[in-house]
Amino acid sequence: MSQHVLIAGGGIVGCLTAMELVSRGCQVTIVERNQIASQTSGESSWAGAGIMFPLLPWMYSDHVNTLTSNGAGRYKEICERLFKETGIDPQMLNSGFLLLPSFDRAAALAWCTRYQVTTEEAQASDFGVQSTSGEDALWLPQVNQVRPPCLMHALRTWLEKHKVRLLERTELMPLPAEITKLTSWRTTKGELLEADCFIVTSGAWSFELLKEVASKLQVKPMRGQIVLYKPERNPGAVIYREGFYLVPRRDGYLLAGSTLEDVGFDHSTTDAVREEICAKAEALMPELKGLPIIKHWSGLRPGTPENLPVIGPHPGVENLFLNTGHFRYGLTMGPASASLIAALVCNEQPWTDPAPFSLPQ
Repeated sequence: MSQHVLIAGGGIVGCLTAMELVSRGCQVTIVERNQIASQTSGESSWAGAGIMFPLLPWMYSDHVNTLTSNGAGRYKEICERLFKETGIDPQMLNSGFLLLPSFDRAAALAWCTRYQVTTEEAQASDFGVQSTSGEDALWLPQVNQVRPPCLMHALRTWLEKHKVRLLERTELMPLPAEITKLTSWRTTKGELLEADCFIVTSGAWSFELLKEVASKLQVKPMRGQIVLYKPERNPGAVIYREGFYLVPRRDGYLLAGSTLEDVGFDHSTTDAVREEICAKAEALMPELKGLPIIKHWSGLRPGTPENLPVIGPHPGVENLFLNTGHFRYGLTMGPASASLIAALVCNEQPWTDPAPFSLPQ
């Protein structure tokens, strides 16, 4: 008899986790407080830029880089499978990544050498953008991107085709402090949802569910805002300068962002931030000035110290697992963390040592 796993959270990490479990023969239910693949609910899964690269990876620990490198490397196969089985193209694109000064060049080159990432010296003008520095830029041609809304729609369709039960607009109650074994989880409407084991993939909302049983889980919402242009010309590559990026899409759209705002669960957008984003975008591409903003949106990332997620069993609650807290890199880390947690749930040998990702005691 197959194991029944309930996943709390239907964002990209939850959907990828479900995909891994289905591939292992598990029966899966996803419980989502809003709608899976919705573009109006504040989750970061559809709202992000989709860059499969941790921006300044030399700033992060080896553990973060282990997840991002492994996760990014799995996407080609995942996207091909999703397209083949659903007909929905996640729009994976080898756009490359242009890193403009200022940045720690020595650290960047050392990291790229260590992780065998190809680098080339480049100029901002080679890509039709402007740089305020006379220093050379760094070009990373192997970096890919995916379009998160397309990826989420493909994942949702794949899960439906594989008989994953999707319980949407269903909110779970926070777990009570005295619980030591989980056999069912109560919804806010009083329904008990039974399963053999449970995985929390609720992103920014994870701590609200687990605060009584995981007081040291450091996950909090961090808002990011993005604006969308449709210029006559795109740079053809992801452009990054000092915490800001431009991301060109295959159909000519251009994303500009993103912010990091500690404002709780407020996923509204603000005029002040829109003006700030536009000013930075226009400094890189002056021809954007005066163009209409096609869309302006935000998402709530699950902020964690050092961008390090928690992936593994709960030390005090039997049958409860966590796969949450990926902060800015849930999309990049998602396939790797999904494989890791699925292996732990199914008592398989995981692809990497899970100890660094355990819940702090």
